[in-house]
Amino acid sequence: MATIMDHRAPSHTLDARSASRQQSFCVFERLRAAGLRPTRQRVALCNLIFGAGDRHLSAEDLHDEAHKAGEPVSLATVYNTLHQFTDAGLVRPLSAEGQRTYFDTNTSDHFHFFVENDNTMIDIPDGTISVSDLPEPPEGMEIVNVDVVVRLRRKAVPAA
Repeated sequence: MATIMDHRAPSHTLDARSASRQQSFCVFERLRAAGLRPTRQRVALCNLIFGAGDRHLSAEDLHDEAHKAGEPVSLATVYNTLHQFTDAGLVRPLSAEGQRTYFDTNTSDHFHFFVENDNTMIDIPDGTISVSDLPEPPEGMEIVNVDVVVRLRRKAVPAA
């Protein structure tokens, strides 16, 4: 009696492949909709940036994540890609400290806490800050966004 071998991948493997293809397709569409050509590096970085939901990250953070994921990209490529994503409206830049810029995947109007001890950004819940009495912009200019970053530091714990 002959034994028939089934060489197909197990169904759970097919489901994972299908989900991966679907995610890549969404990334391709997101890049194309933003007017960007979906190059291999843009797709890889886009998957890393948006695969974890809304968050704040620096170019250095993304560079480290890319290398841990086996994506050989230079820091310059990461910076260039993040600036292209900013110009396309996919991420929003935030300055909180000296020369480090954070990129926010949530591009809606909202404000932030910056935790100095950890160098992390946290969204401030909507409706908790009101900004009023903005100055009139100069002739020919319009206000497009107001960034509020509230800096935090962990309280020192008194010695016992």
